[in-house]
Formats: sequence, C-alpha cells, structure tokens
Amino acid sequence: MSNTKVDFAGVAFKNPVVLASGTCGFGREFGGIFDIEKLGGISSKGLTLCARDGNEGIRIWETPSGIMNSVGMENPGVHSFAEQDLEWINSLNLVNIVNVGGHCCEDYLEAVEYLNQFLVDFIELNISCPNVKSGGMNFGIKTEVAREIVREVRKLCKHRLTIKLSPNAEDIVSLAEMCEAEGADGISMVNTFLALAIDIKKKKPVFNNVYAGLSGPAIKPVALRMVNQVAKRVRIPIMGMGGIASWMDAIEFIMAGATVIQVGTASFIKPDMGLAIAEGIRNYMESNKIYDLKEIRGII
Repeated sequence: MSNTKVDFAGVAFKNPVVLASGTCGFGREFGGIFDIEKLGGISSKGLTLCARDGNEGIRIWETPSGIMNSVGMENPGVHSFAEQDLEWINSLNLVNIVNVGGHCCEDYLEAVEYLNQFLVDFIELNISCPNVKSGGMNFGIKTEVAREIVREVRKLCKHRLTIKLSPNAEDIVSLAEMCEAEGADGISMVNTFLALAIDIKKKKPVFNNVYAGLSGPAIKPVALRMVNQVAKRVRIPIMGMGGIASWMDAIEFIMAGATVIQVGTASFIKPDMGLAIAEGIRNYMESNKIYDLKEIRGII
C-alpha cells in the first residue's frame, strides 16, 4: 500500500490535500456535502482582529480558466471564530490551519496573540493585505517591508507559522528566503495574482477597487514555476497552490517541491474536488509503485 501521509514542519497530514483559505469557509458547509475528514486539512477563511464587512459592489467575476475576486476579507473576526467555530474544527481529524490577515502590524500581532491561547496546528500569515500605514501597498510586495511583520509575529506566535506569499512580490525567492531566516516554519504559495476586468458596456472597471485577485487554472503554470524556484532555495516545507484542479496538477506541484497542496477555486466547480484529488494521488502512487511521496517531491 502506498503511504500518502506527509510531514509538514513536524505536523502529520494523512494526505497532502488542504482546502485553501477563502474557498471553504470554516468547513461546515463542505462537511454537509462530503466527508472532509478524508482530506489532510483545511485553511480557514482569512481572519482579522475585528470583524469586517468586506468590499462593496461586485466581488466575484468569472474569467477564462479562472475567477477574479475582491471580497475584501469579509470575516467575523478572530474572537467570534474562536467562540463559534474553533471547537468544531478541532473535533475533526484534520490539520487546522488558521489564516490571519491585517492592515497594520498591530492588527496582526493582536490577532496572533489572542489565538495563542487556543489549540491550533498552524497560523497561516497572509501578508498580501494592504498596509494602511504605508499608503495601501501590500506587506508582501517588498522583502524588507515584509520582514518586520514576519519577525514581530514570529517573536509572539506560539504556534507553528507558515507565511502565505504574494506572487506580486518584487522577488518571491528573496521573500521566501527572508521568511526562513526570520524563523517561519513553512511557506504557503502562491496567493492570487493582481488583475483587471473591464465592463465595456459601462466603460468602467468591474470592481470598485479597480484591481482584483485572479485565481484558478489560468495561474497554474506561473504558480508552479514560483514553487519550484523557491523550493530550490529554502529548506522549510512549502504548501503549494495556484490553479490546482486535478490530481495531475497536485502531482506536478509535489514534483516541483511542494509538501502539501491547497485546492481553492476548483472547489467552486466541484465541491468535493479535494477528495477526488486525494484519491487520484493515491491511485497514481499505487500504479507507479511509489510508496512515499518523498520519492517524487522536488525531483524537478
């Protein structure tokens, strides 16, 4: 029998398939459709210190081979999450990854400090949020700007910490190397690509914020390249994501260097896509006489 278990920074996943942040809520809705405990883990909807209503106007826009989103991190806040959802998530046989964002360093630190008192497997730090104290530029664009937030969170965070990187970074390899140097336990990559959609009838951008995040199969080749480049330069493990829509895509990301993969946009097409991918990975391993995914991880 092939072994689909993987170790990510000392945490055992029964298989390498995780539902990506922002695409599965906190898992309750998906749990009513299929057995989510057959997956490796879930990454929560992005949480901020305080509840957020999110952006006004259109939030989701379909594109060829993908979607664009400008949700604006609508979420109930870390306190409500801990009170209403955390106990249920921890009752499941899943790795619990809590995604945390913020719009200033203090927001990140207060949210992470609050979560220190609870049982959580990973904090996934989303540094693609706009820094309101720096004119709205995302924390994750410039390595030295991101360094401060990663360093300060690492000092405070009692949980294992993985940093979710933006593909819009000036140098994503240097960004990943910085995260490793500052003590991150892992890397999650990549977040959505900055994109533009125009309504030619209204002669204006589709989204109120003009630009939005592109995800789905359209971004897969670029995300795959970035994962491979980073995997060659860091020793900490990578959660790879970006357009994964089949078990074949997942195997590619593992061969490129990812230990765990996250499934996002594909779940909107087929809610149990993560389960199909997990089963496909096992079948591929058995048909190719692969006992452990370490045999093919990072071979490219």
